[in-house]
Amino acid sequence: MATPGQSGIERRLAAILAANIAGYSPLMGADETGTARALREHRAAIDPIVASHGGRIVKTTGDGEGLRKAGLPE
Repeated sequence: MATPGQSGIERRLAAILAANIAGYSPLMGADETGTARALREHRAAIDPIVASHGGRIVKTTGDGEGLRKAGLPE
């Protein structure tokens, strides 16, 4: 049972990052193959860095990526 001033809900801090590529649609229009390849290469470089810091890729959509890092100190 929660004592006065406590809600019984565990409080956790997290860092959340949402990123996308500026000008992605025109880049795809100009060179779809090259743009898709560059995006894959960038994700291949970024994803292990995120994981090495305890982060997690939550969602990827087209040129966007959502990242979450839980357990930050208060």
